[in-house]
Amino acid sequence: MKLYYSPGACSLSPHIVLREAGLPFTAVAVGLRDKAMEGGGDFRTVNDKGYVPVLQFDDGAILTEGPAIVQYIADKAPASGLAPANGTLARYRLQEWLNFISTELHKQFSPLFAPDMPDAVKDAQRTKLGARFDWIVGKLGSQPYLTGDTFTVADAYLFTVLSWTKWVGIDLAQWPALAAYSARVAARPKVQEALKAEGLVK
Repeated sequence: MKLYYSPGACSLSPHIVLREAGLPFTAVAVGLRDKAMEGGGDFRTVNDKGYVPVLQFDDGAILTEGPAIVQYIADKAPASGLAPANGTLARYRLQEWLNFISTELHKQFSPLFAPDMPDAVKDAQRTKLGARFDWIVGKLGSQPYLTGDTFTVADAYLFTVLSWTKWVGIDLAQWPALAAYSARVAARPKVQEALKAEGLVK
């Protein structure tokens, strides 16, 4: 398998999950702006949507969209515990988290990265994200991870999204529980491997 990624982008989530699952893969870096692939070529020939992540199988078929990719990976390594079994309520709870992170967090960051977005819009987005963070803190409680004691694909996704706060003028220290959560996830050996492989930490 090949994972097409951009350092620090949402593709960090499946990168972490692949390493946590212990599955063999090759990572191919993609330029966010120029769509140039590591080793040459236009990424849009792989994914005409033009964005990462993409998981490419040995037969050339591709799977796109982070929440779908991480569940596929988890199902390929069920012993990893990265996702509950299909058909269980626990699995739907996981999907509930993945959908929340995707729509209510991930996409809410987009205006904050847009250089032409008015400051008033960015301030409104920060306020909206702050309310979402408040809600997550309440749900997290004293649990180490989103669904309890077990690290899942939803934690890889939330960790990735929270890592963007430092680039958009949001101080995660305002939410000590989330700051501690991020530090806890970051300390996982496989998460460290992914961060180092993407050049995000030394």
